[in-house]
Amino acid sequence: MIVNQHHPDARAGLAQRFFAWTHIRGGSPEYARAVAEHKRALFADLRGPVLEIGPGDGANFEYLPAGVRWVGLEPNVFFHDHLRALLADSGIDGEVRAGVAERLDFADSSFDAVISTLVLCSVTDQATVLSEIRRVLRPGGRFIFIEHVAAPAGSSLRRTQRWIKPIWRVVADGCHPDRDTAAAIARAGFAQVEITPFRAPIPVASPQIAGTAHKAED
Repeated sequence: MIVNQHHPDARAGLAQRFFAWTHIRGGSPEYARAVAEHKRALFADLRGPVLEIGPGDGANFEYLPAGVRWVGLEPNVFFHDHLRALLADSGIDGEVRAGVAERLDFADSSFDAVISTLVLCSVTDQATVLSEIRRVLRPGGRFIFIEHVAAPAGSSLRRTQRWIKPIWRVVADGCHPDRDTAAAIARAGFAQVEITPFRAPIPVASPQIAGTAHKAED
């Protein structure tokens, strides 16, 4: 059985296969509507080579402008055939690669933009991933993100996020529902960070952020 670099055992491979199967066959229309305006605004002026980490079922494809050169780095190989079919149908110039965001196999300053949507919740090391993203961005390039985050400290939702985390990580491919991702991005060394908080129609993962982090110009 083929599995990704994070989960070398057969049980994890089965979990990844199920996770991909459920997402490919039906996401949440309510969530798609909730984030549509954020995606249109964030992706509208993308140009040149773009890296998307964890593209999953390809939910961002419809928002990519014509003319981008897209590279999708997806650790769950059970998404790969679906992503390649979407590429062929969309006419987008791109490719799908296996790998993890903690080790981006690209040269420094390779991309005009890096996209992450609902990915930083499940990576092994957020600080390393954000450092790698900043490294592969060209000077002045942008990190574009939509992520769910921890609820406010002391809230009942924050307590729920902590209580459910062991189960949530199993059923949601390693997702941590209580990560303070906004703070991680803010301290990752970008020259400018713009974050908009919003609520999404997803229990446990309702607090979310959308925004852009800019790499410094040389």
